[in-house]
Amino acid sequence: MDRQKLMQTAAGKAKSQLVLKNAQVFAGFTGRFIKTDIAIEDGYIAGLGQYHGDREIDLKGKYITPGFIDSHVHIESSMLTPFGFAQAVVPKGTTTVVADPHEIANVGGETGIQYMLDASADLPLQIKFMLPSCVPATPLEDAGAVLKAGDLKPFLNDSRVLGLGELMDVPGVLNGTKTVWDKLNMIGPHHFVDGHAPMLKGKELMGYAAAGVDSDHECVTVEEAEDRLAAGMYLMIREGSAAHNLEALLPVINQHNSRFCCFCADDRHPGDLMKEGGVNAMVRQAIQQGLPLWQALQMATVNPATYFGMRDTGVIAPGRRADLLIFPDLEGWEPEAVYSGGQLVAKQGICIKDIWDSLEVPPVPGRLSQSVNLPELTIEQFALPIKGRRANVIGLIPKQLLTRHLWQEVPVVQGRAVAAPDQDILKLTVFERHHKTGQRGIGLVKGFGLSKGAIAQTIGHDSHNLIVIGTNDRDMLIAAQSLESCGGGIAIAAAGKVEEILPLPVGGLMTDKSAVETARQAAKMEQLAFKLGVNREYDPFLTLAFLSLPVIPELKLTDRGLVKVLNGRIIGIDEKM
Repeated sequence: MDRQKLMQTAAGKAKSQLVLKNAQVFAGFTGRFIKTDIAIEDGYIAGLGQYHGDREIDLKGKYITPGFIDSHVHIESSMLTPFGFAQAVVPKGTTTVVADPHEIANVGGETGIQYMLDASADLPLQIKFMLPSCVPATPLEDAGAVLKAGDLKPFLNDSRVLGLGELMDVPGVLNGTKTVWDKLNMIGPHHFVDGHAPMLKGKELMGYAAAGVDSDHECVTVEEAEDRLAAGMYLMIREGSAAHNLEALLPVINQHNSRFCCFCADDRHPGDLMKEGGVNAMVRQAIQQGLPLWQALQMATVNPATYFGMRDTGVIAPGRRADLLIFPDLEGWEPEAVYSGGQLVAKQGICIKDIWDSLEVPPVPGRLSQSVNLPELTIEQFALPIKGRRANVIGLIPKQLLTRHLWQEVPVVQGRAVAAPDQDILKLTVFERHHKTGQRGIGLVKGFGLSKGAIAQTIGHDSHNLIVIGTNDRDMLIAAQSLESCGGGIAIAAAGKVEEILPLPVGGLMTDKSAVETARQAAKMEQLAFKLGVNREYDPFLTLAFLSLPVIPELKLTDRGLVKVLNGRIIGIDEKM
């Protein structure tokens, strides 16, 4: 940016390249709309007022807001590469995201992080990064890589890297674990640390905040949210495909604390992004549920920009990037035009073809395209020996990532626990899939609803091992076997054959197919899952993915076995707690 040239234009001493005239412009610092022109020079806003330019567009009173900012997202959870993800979210108004690439880092280590940086370098979506803090998330699972402070520190030299991503290893923080504190200590005064601390409270929460953690997106109750704000932590309100926290947390927000609150569309599938949107959907829902418009817009723009120290975005003002959304009204929150860096990149919900077609997509490294490495699978590997008839069972909770720890009677045949769809009890298996170790964990789940067949996927937060849920061992084996040859993805098997498969050859997590094509196939598979009995309260694939995440209470399953999360240990299937 040539600041002197920008000043000349702003001061009216030089003609602007582009002027958007006669618009109602949201002033982020005041929370009001003002009628004005916007002068744009070399992709940046020069000034607000009455201007003339080489090109002038009369908006005739339409509304302009800054581009929306997603404060915490895992691009990999969209099942799309950065290019495909950008195609999905930009037409809906998201022009900046803060991404934590810990999904691909758990598969490919530094190679995964570098791929995400390379693949996002020149997109019409500004992508900032937080370095994955927990690879693997805990010692209770096996990931494809182990990242220590020395592996991460070189990435801090990249201007797009803002700090350390969600710090899930809360015990490591509070117990002074060296590998965790090495990462905290490498963070300088101009970087940030995102939190991840469900159910943490009291002095432990104070200790977590004192360690330098600046935010949390895992709140599910008003009490948790208020505790974070009281501890000086930014509140990121999440509304994903599996975790829906917006409605529950809106009562927390008021005129005194809203400036410390942001939106994040964490873990949204492509269909939801294409149909409902991302941050724009949260703005729409929040306003419909009574949040004042000015607060909703600040939470989507200037608040996350302020938190992350992004001084060039988040507000329509001189010297900021011309990331702008044009709306015909203040109701639907579907932008009719999206500008990124002063360039029109989407119109009426569709990407501008010439711009997107001109972008170069970097090749996928071999470590990521060949990431599924399993030993020969057999039906015997799905057997679950048990003593007696009672077992520890994972109980699902609708619209939450939290689970219940159930201790109940389960069906047993010849000393082995089995699935019983009529009782809504399914078998769950997690296989280590990165290094061909043969390590596996087996458990039982209640509440998923599947009545026929099995679902297998290489999406299993956070280590992304092969996770399989099913009503019978045969279909579980068939679904699991189908994923190795295609490089990973999601497969559904029933009656002894594969019914549908979605290949995700980039790390077993993403595809280079378009957002539209991926959303279509994912929707087709989702409907098949529902047809096979999956409870419609759940997103079938995201719910399954989080059943192997051992940092969200109460009971989860990794390749090492059942994890009692709050105790931080592996327990036996029939071990009475």
